[in-house]
Amino acid sequence: MPEKFTKAEIIENIAEDLDMNRRDIHRVIDALFDELKAALSDDKIVELRGFGTFEIRTRKGREKARNPKTGEIVPVKAHGVAVFRPGKELKNIAWPLRE
Repeated sequence: MPEKFTKAEIIENIAEDLDMNRRDIHRVIDALFDELKAALSDDKIVELRGFGTFEIRTRKGREKARNPKTGEIVPVKAHGVAVFRPGKELKNIAWPLRE
């Protein structure tokens, strides 16, 4: 299983690479995430060239979904789900890693 790479580690690495204050980097990263969330909540598609695309898609509701813990049949309303589609450059990086 791959090891995790956390937001704190990203901030630390960027701060070291750019010789900048960690607090400033943290504010920029948080602002980026806030902008992404705001755009998605406004039903916009967020495209980051070379990295990928974020969007909200609607999943249909179902009358006969099953609770996996109890086996009980429960209705599920239509709802939005966040989706990420990797861009070409990210696909090219990931492709040889999984062979």
